[in-house]
Amino acid sequence: MKRYKIILATALISIITFSCTDEFEDINTNPNKTTVGEIQASGMFEPLLYDGANAWLYYTWFWNNELIQFTAFTGGTTRQEHRYFISDGNWESVWNTYARYTNNALHMYDLSKEQGDRSLEAISLTLKVLYMSNLTDIFGDIPYSEAFTGRIVGGTIKPKFDSQKEVYELMFADLKAANEIYAANPVFLKPSLDGMYGGSMEKWRKFNNSIYLRLLCRVSGRSEMNVGALMTEVLNDPANYPVFTSNEDNATVNFSGSDPYRNEFAETIEGEFTSSGRKLTQQVIKMTVITNTGDQQIYEDPRLAIIGKKNPSVDTNPDNIWIGTVAGCTEEERSTVDRGSSWLNTSVFCRPNAPGGFMDYAEVQFIFAEAALKGLIPGGETQAKEYYTNAVSASLNKWSEYGQYSEIPTSITEENITTFLASDLASWDNASNKEELVANQKYLALFWMGMEAYHEFRRTAYPALTIGGGTIYNDYILPTRFAYPTTTMATNRDNAEEALTRMGGSNNMKTPLWWSKQAIEEGK
Repeated sequence: MKRYKIILATALISIITFSCTDEFEDINTNPNKTTVGEIQASGMFEPLLYDGANAWLYYTWFWNNELIQFTAFTGGTTRQEHRYFISDGNWESVWNTYARYTNNALHMYDLSKEQGDRSLEAISLTLKVLYMSNLTDIFGDIPYSEAFTGRIVGGTIKPKFDSQKEVYELMFADLKAANEIYAANPVFLKPSLDGMYGGSMEKWRKFNNSIYLRLLCRVSGRSEMNVGALMTEVLNDPANYPVFTSNEDNATVNFSGSDPYRNEFAETIEGEFTSSGRKLTQQVIKMTVITNTGDQQIYEDPRLAIIGKKNPSVDTNPDNIWIGTVAGCTEEERSTVDRGSSWLNTSVFCRPNAPGGFMDYAEVQFIFAEAALKGLIPGGETQAKEYYTNAVSASLNKWSEYGQYSEIPTSITEENITTFLASDLASWDNASNKEELVANQKYLALFWMGMEAYHEFRRTAYPALTIGGGTIYNDYILPTRFAYPTTTMATNRDNAEEALTRMGGSNNMKTPLWWSKQAIEEGK
């Protein structure tokens, strides 16, 4: 990352071999010679938080949006992720990014233990799980129990790959350990460092336990994980398991706009960000716009004008309507489908102080809505509808705050929310498949939230995506995972191959993850 040159000059962080690869970004010359006391745990916190948020922003724009059809780079051929052209260098970069942040979180954990900083000890565990959950949800089985132990006596530079089930159980244990530390209400010594919660342990505890709910939801299709009982325990004991209860709890990192506290896209021009490349897709438009039989667009999701922007060209969009490009199109189709396609709203996303988010209250309510609908928690369809209404309302209210920065400032009123919830786009009562409705609205609410929509699609198979004729690079199959990098296979082959055998597939982008709908249906 490009930020925190001053901080990192005094708080140099070493990146320890995760699976015996030397491709990680080394910041310190020899981590084995670092002496506790030379670096303060608090000196590591800001890079983990702010750079982590920027990594989330970059990955949602570069990876998630293209894979899951929020956007498609049809303005040229320099980027073809929406056609599943993903190389070993990409796999390695993603692997190393999550590993780097996890290792730094563990380094902060070790320092906080030595220095008696209980607040950062808990936060380290929360961030560790945040980063590692994304690593396992992209690659499948990964090292966890033995990961990053190469720098300690008795450790290994060839860690075993834990099964994804084991990884989830270990993440649950780490989150519960963090929850116990937060419960003691330790003092965050420098609140000014915390651009997300101002050092509030109550807020961090809610975030920690909301991540727990997210991960429980992820494995809810695996009966052996006993998710219903665990979710019910959280729901029935808010004193011991507080979770997000409003948008005020959202895990949102607020950038000041001054260097080094700047949004990832602060210096990105509109052409680079969207107009010459990543455009909104037909998938998004059909889920957010109602068109009558005369092809007139008569109603739209009020979030759309904040997230996106109609193509302003009279030549390519003479009717001034929302037009979506085609994700996964062929090269021959590219120039045609790109014509007049709608853009991302640069004014909203590319401000120096535009925030970055890890998780929202809306997601928690969607989790409860699905769980109630499926009978995992009490309440049935009646309670599920209430959770769903809360979730959609929270998402619209969140985006309303960003509407002021649009080229055409806009806001979403309570009347707008009521109208939307009664429309054919979001009506609970009119939906014939309420499970699909919840998943589709959750998909939209997860826009600009890291890789979450990609993870959720593989779990639910919603929304119904159309795989384009140009996705030849993975044989017309939306990537089920990323493959282990070549360096990992070369330097930790035995453990990696054992993991692949356990996952039941080859080292490619077609092997389903253990928690995915595909794996469950295939009995893997």
